[in-house]
Amino acid sequence: MQNVSSSSSPVNPPEIMPSLKVGGLTPLTTIDFPDRLSAVVFCQGCPWRCVYCHNPHLIPANGPPALTWEEVLSFLDCRRGLLDGVVFSGGEPTLQSALPQAMRDVRDMGFEVALHTAGMYPDRLATVLPLLDWVGLDIKAPASCHDAIVGAPKGYERVMASLDLILACGVDYECRTTWTPELYGTEELADLAQELARKDVSHWSHQILRPASPRYDSNAGRTSGFLTGM
Repeated sequence: MQNVSSSSSPVNPPEIMPSLKVGGLTPLTTIDFPDRLSAVVFCQGCPWRCVYCHNPHLIPANGPPALTWEEVLSFLDCRRGLLDGVVFSGGEPTLQSALPQAMRDVRDMGFEVALHTAGMYPDRLATVLPLLDWVGLDIKAPASCHDAIVGAPKGYERVMASLDLILACGVDYECRTTWTPELYGTEELADLAQELARKDVSHWSHQILRPASPRYDSNAGRTSGFLTGM
């Protein structure tokens, strides 16, 4: 039998970790991460179709990236000592498997880390909670009309599971609900308030929607318009 040297044996290539798909970047914000000067990384992709979505260009998971993750890291490297933190927003950041590593990259650079999420993936949220300094949890609607608002079934149960994880881990947080009477009535909004009170939620921001003319600011990586919170 012919001997085969080890150098000719097949070698499994190293696993290539996916990079975060970035749909936009805000270089500086004072409002997205409480008491921090921050940059916002907008993550591409969202499984929900909220009727008032103000970042519709971020919905397609395979949408064209605005810039690479390496370009984001290069930008952040130039902002060391100038920024306090980095916010991962979207879209829905927890949709991407690359999110935990991206957060570790940012923490290794000395930045604090915040997350904006709608809470539809509680298991994935649990994996990144130890990496977070603050969470903004969007609670779109009460249980009675949640499916209609987000265009997907059984979302409310998953959001409440995510809320339980946030409350249990002790991370700083804020729950946010964007509302207008055209979405659902004040009684339903009161039902949501009572549900959050039963869970001892101490930070809940209630935002009123206002109409605006559609406009996308490519420099900021945000869409203003359709219906935006004020």
